[in-house]
Amino acid sequence: MINTIGRRKTSVARLYMEDGSGKITVNDRELPVYFPTEVLQTIVKQPLSKLEVVANYDININVDGGGIKGQAEAIRMAIARALVEVDAENRPELKKEGFLTRDPRMVERKKYGRRKARRRFQFSKR
Repeated sequence: MINTIGRRKTSVARLYMEDGSGKITVNDRELPVYFPTEVLQTIVKQPLSKLEVVANYDININVDGGGIKGQAEAIRMAIARALVEVDAENRPELKKEGFLTRDPRMVERKKYGRRKARRRFQFSKR
């Protein structure tokens, strides 16, 4: 069994992968139940379809934090890292697609004396 972690924005995905029939479970739910849209399911499966090993592994994922898109991309990173752990030959192909790169962008915190992170209150001359 292989354990990896993927992160995106404030989402953290912990992945447990073993040989199997291609079953993907997210937070104890099937992939199509947790991610109902086709786009998000495609994002999650991208590293597997790139290497054409979709039906080779059973994957169990615990994900939390952030929004649904950030969670999908965190899972994608965790799967890519697990596939590199399985076989180091996969690394260049996955790196070229950007699946192994951590996207560090997060929401900037709100500052005191401001309306948002950078937005000032409306200036009034009189």
